[in-house]
Amino acid sequence: MRFSVARTSQSLVGPCEPTPSDTLYLSIIDRVPGLRHMVRSLHVFKHGQEPAKVIREALSKALVKYYPFAGRFINSEHGDVRIACTGEGAWFVEATANCSLEDVKYLEHPLMISKDELLPEPSLELDPLDLPVMMQVTEFTCGGFVVGLISVHTIADGLGAAQFVDAIGEFARNLAKPTVDPVWSRELIPNPPQLPPGSPPVLASYKLLYSTMDITSDRINHVKTEYFDQTGQRCSTFDVSIAKTWQARTRAINLDPDVDVHVCFFASIRHLLNQVLPAEGVGYYGNCFYPVTATAPSGKVASAELVGVVKMIRDAKARLPADLAKWVVGDFKEDPYELSFTYNSLFVSDWTRLGFLEVDYGWGMPIHVIPYAYHAFMAVAIIGAPPKPKKGARFMTQCVEKEHLEAFQDEMKTF
Repeated sequence: MRFSVARTSQSLVGPCEPTPSDTLYLSIIDRVPGLRHMVRSLHVFKHGQEPAKVIREALSKALVKYYPFAGRFINSEHGDVRIACTGEGAWFVEATANCSLEDVKYLEHPLMISKDELLPEPSLELDPLDLPVMMQVTEFTCGGFVVGLISVHTIADGLGAAQFVDAIGEFARNLAKPTVDPVWSRELIPNPPQLPPGSPPVLASYKLLYSTMDITSDRINHVKTEYFDQTGQRCSTFDVSIAKTWQARTRAINLDPDVDVHVCFFASIRHLLNQVLPAEGVGYYGNCFYPVTATAPSGKVASAELVGVVKMIRDAKARLPADLAKWVVGDFKEDPYELSFTYNSLFVSDWTRLGFLEVDYGWGMPIHVIPYAYHAFMAVAIIGAPPKPKKGARFMTQCVEKEHLEAFQDEMKTF
């Protein structure tokens, strides 16, 4: 039997009440060119009752408060991207699968149904990069369902997108209004003097292969304890995860010892902008992050004890407040948001704290959230959670080419 999905209905879903029809400016971070791409993910739920109908109605209600998601990206006469609040709506697809979630192992890797069947696909007259958000709800014969979500990073970072989806969940549970009021206020983000545009980055196309691996909480906690014993300081699961992935990849690609390798991750700065944003940035759903990069010679990263690599990560994080303060006043020679996508650079994203794992449409939280990495020019590792009831961390990587994959996987197994 071939497992398949049939799309039964697809259309635009607009706000259920009138909304403003103005044009909104985006922040300087929102307008970073590299963010004009689609972030894709699958959210697996074990139970539901007419979930597509319920979520469709809840989406329509959420778009009243989050009306920019019902608009369209436009390019202004000044060359910058804005949101035209047209109220046209989000693209919404209803679908059914010819199997149960158990039949397809709850979408454990490797997928037994193509992700392309579970993610929304707009009609030909719509440009997906102009739509802030698209959703597909696929109902399975067991009563479970999968939400396929695509959002354009320009309108929201991970925390912001999860805040919007959580609001949909709250309306689906018949709440009168979202627990968190959305805050647009893109003008509150600092707008430092911009450097003259340089030459566009060279984007090489790598043949990066997908790999996934679970690490138990015991192993992570062992490294945390070792780090505390050696330094007297605490470190996080993310610190340990990023350090291990960076070191394993560095060893696998085996560059000359004096060649620098980099690991970059994007730290939320809501708490550092509390003089301009609401307290702790609560409700703000725009892009509000700063790129944090740790750099060291390949040989140093490869030969260090893991706790030493954790310290490199911690030191980079500690520089964030000072680096951000310099950026705000224009005290920089290179734009920190202009990134270099070379093979000696690894980009890491943490999906465990964004809020997607807590979304509830009325039948409980997801058992599994599967984010997808992005571009052929960008070596990526995503830190997520394994499907419930497993505990620990799941490493979803697309960061090495075929010749380095076996060595990378072997190094990860030594965790």
